[in-house]
Amino acid sequence: MERRVILASGSPRRRELINQIGWKPEVIPSTVEEKTEETLPDKVVESLSFQKARDVAARLLKGELEPGCLIVGADTVVAAGGKILGKPKDRKDAAEMLSAIQGDVHQVYTGVTVMVYRGKQKEGEAFAIRTFSERTDVWVYPMTEKEIQDYIATGEPMDKAGAYGIQGRFGAFIEKIQGDYSNVVGLPIGRLYYEVKRMTGSSEDCCT
Repeated sequence: MERRVILASGSPRRRELINQIGWKPEVIPSTVEEKTEETLPDKVVESLSFQKARDVAARLLKGELEPGCLIVGADTVVAAGGKILGKPKDRKDAAEMLSAIQGDVHQVYTGVTVMVYRGKQKEGEAFAIRTFSERTDVWVYPMTEKEIQDYIATGEPMDKAGAYGIQGRFGAFIEKIQGDYSNVVGLPIGRLYYEVKRMTGSSEDCCT
């Protein structure tokens, strides 16, 4: 049985990563207001990924949702010096984030929630749910103030956690990473595939 795959995110980078493994997801972005009382980076992204997946699942339940449908929610943050860095509010904010990570190591955390619809249940939950997070350590070469400002001028940092995209121009400043590269892009695709196999019991019918 082929499964309907829904990505609860409008991120083109996450969609590209899912496409890489042969999945053809429908994109239905979550519109939930992102709030959490968690403070640890891994718990923050896990909480927010769950909220996104749950929001889309609740909306789909009002219409037609076939058993086996797969919903994926994800959230990514950068942590540097004990501080969580989300998406910059403006150029000044982006400059502060880049100044904080240049010449040092920081961590990227992505939380993922997978929900598999089991159909209407007489008892218990209608969805099988798995939430997890991945961490990748990223070392950045020292950057001059001009390099920081020139990078901000490209516009690339403004919609990305930590104010940079490893797959873009910022690749020039990456010294090394320890962990999953795709996790830094926005979705630990290997771990996602593994978890879906665990939940569905098969790798052959998990995508369309």
